[in-house]
Amino acid sequence: MVYICATILAVSCGTKTEFDAQGTFEATEVVVSAEANGKILNFDIEEGMTIEANKTIGTIDSLQLYLQRKQLTAQQSALLGSRPDIKKQVASLREQIAKQKSELKRVENMLRDGAATQKQYDDINAHAKVLESQLEATLSTLDKNTTTINNNSTAMEAQIAALDDRISKCRITSPVDGTVLVKYAQAGELASMGKPLIKIADLDNIYLRAYFTSDQLAHIKLGDTVKVIADFGGEERYDYEGRIAWISSESEFTPKTIQTKDSRANLVYAVKIAVKNDGRLKIGLSGEVVL
Repeated sequence: MVYICATILAVSCGTKTEFDAQGTFEATEVVVSAEANGKILNFDIEEGMTIEANKTIGTIDSLQLYLQRKQLTAQQSALLGSRPDIKKQVASLREQIAKQKSELKRVENMLRDGAATQKQYDDINAHAKVLESQLEATLSTLDKNTTTINNNSTAMEAQIAALDDRISKCRITSPVDGTVLVKYAQAGELASMGKPLIKIADLDNIYLRAYFTSDQLAHIKLGDTVKVIADFGGEERYDYEGRIAWISSESEFTPKTIQTKDSRANLVYAVKIAVKNDGRLKIGLSGEVVL
């Protein structure tokens, strides 16, 4: 009887839960995809390498885009060169109008002295008005032509800007700092827009996705500091300081690979705990949380 009691006690102690929650480590993963079509000219990236955000890590052939840009630039230059020189084109008309007005004034003085006829005055005045009408019509036409050319140039400028944007997207860059987890393409292959090239993750800042029962949620909140234990198997266990960064607003069924403090709990809440990685933590590694 004593032997049976001792056995039961030993089993109970051996299965005693020493953690409040369990989960696996994960990181925010980003898949960098091609933003242009063409041959990958260089892509000297290997899995495990650390890359910086917005730094060129490869290039896609942009020769055709560059030639299109060069052609558009030449067309725009020729178009702007065809703009009329309004001042020069109306200079002759302005000069004729000035002469007619001077002659009109002279004839007006002669008419006052009886040395000229009213018909002479009217003829000169009518000619001056015709020249002014011609000047107004010419200015209107030249202004419209200039406006049309300027608008076409603006449209070409937009096309050039669009090409510049497409050319810039031939540079392969990462939007974030991180470590290359998977490389999907090699130099010499053809890239198409949207094709995955690499998958990266920030392994310096890693998360433990642990699962808590509803009863435990009353004792934790965002920003709380908790103890995180990384389980490397066997006796290899390391403690880290973690900070609760996210708590799910919806419950879910307990994942099959997860143990909870309350073995009867069917529904749990996912919690992300931020941990500063010292280089040992890996994605998929098991971890435990002690409140």
